[in-house]
Amino acid sequence: MRYENSAGNQPAAPPRPPSLRPTTTVDLVVPVYDEEVTLASSIETLLAADTGPGTEVTIIIADNASTDSTPRIAAALAAVHPNVEYVRLEQKGRGRALSGVWQSSTADIVAYTDVDLATDIRVLEPMVEVIRSGLADVAVASRLQPGLEIERGIRREIISRCYNRLLKLSLGVGFSDAQCGFKAMSARAARELLPLVEDTEWFFDTELLARAEWSGYRIHEFGTDWIDDPDSSVDVIGTAWKDIKGIVRLRKEDRARASAEPPAPNTGAQILHFIDVGIISTVLYATIFLFGSQVVSAVTANIIALLLSTVANTALNRSHTFGVRSPHRRATSQLKGLAAFGLCLAFTTAGLEVADGFTGAWANLGTLAVLTVANLAATVVRFVLMRTWVFARGTRLSASPADRPAATSRSGRLAEAGSDHD
Repeated sequence: MRYENSAGNQPAAPPRPPSLRPTTTVDLVVPVYDEEVTLASSIETLLAADTGPGTEVTIIIADNASTDSTPRIAAALAAVHPNVEYVRLEQKGRGRALSGVWQSSTADIVAYTDVDLATDIRVLEPMVEVIRSGLADVAVASRLQPGLEIERGIRREIISRCYNRLLKLSLGVGFSDAQCGFKAMSARAARELLPLVEDTEWFFDTELLARAEWSGYRIHEFGTDWIDDPDSSVDVIGTAWKDIKGIVRLRKEDRARASAEPPAPNTGAQILHFIDVGIISTVLYATIFLFGSQVVSAVTANIIALLLSTVANTALNRSHTFGVRSPHRRATSQLKGLAAFGLCLAFTTAGLEVADGFTGAWANLGTLAVLTVANLAATVVRFVLMRTWVFARGTRLSASPADRPAATSRSGRLAEAGSDHD
């Protein structure tokens, strides 16, 4: 935040020493298609925005084969403003434009905003700061967090919320708003993720965020006010159908095509989360066994309760304890988790043998106590199996300086951006 000196006639304060923090460069892409009416005013608004100290923003107008006077206006803006550039692509597709310009960028951070500026531009400064500080790799604006001022039609509101809920259920992601038109990411994240993203249209955002989360990148969401553009040319129904097809593609895709596995959470966090899941699983097991033993034999009730609680335990540990969000290999994890089922079955079967002689009104509770102890005895071994086998993962290594592409000239980057993704 900047402060103005209002000391009046008092002696001027000594000048502040220059900041030792290096300047962070940001390439802010504005993808456009036939936006002759709003382009100039939107760019002027972006130019006037305060992006905070130590940040150097270059606005890049990425033209998706416009057929109106957008190219002329964009070229004129680039000629007048030294921090505005213009890229012409001969094929449509917002994802194509973003991927092309971002992959050829030499900036520290890449970002984009929709030309309608429906998202509050002031969110750019904290987005850049959270990436610059290393607290996040990807920063996104969200319209779906509580307490925001959102102005849009009920139909688009319902479609947006249903779509993002579908993403959580089908892809196992945690972010709340995949398609808000304001995102930023570090240059390293862009280099590693963009080659994996296949979509070149509106599903680009969703695929990029899903792959980022599956690969262990830290995503930070900023709630932002948002005003719908009533003149938007987006075909909501057609886009929704393409999004659904994109979700199906990601679900079917071989997990090996994704980037390296994210690093596992630290051991202390794993242990605490494992205990949480263990308590839930034990309560579930006890409940199913108590009710089941009233209908079937104790042996059968034990098998049913153990099987169901093991499936739940594996699913919860997968996401909660070991941080695996990708929908891929869930079945494989469950099959490996059944090894834990076999282990627990052996422990609890032995417990049943011990409790076989229990009689009287408290027999069921006594049997349950023995089985609970047997389950707890298997917990340590189950944790080791899950950590080293069921959910064993490699770590994603940071790119070394030697791995980074050599810097290209700005003019060379602009020339290549329109041809890399034809």
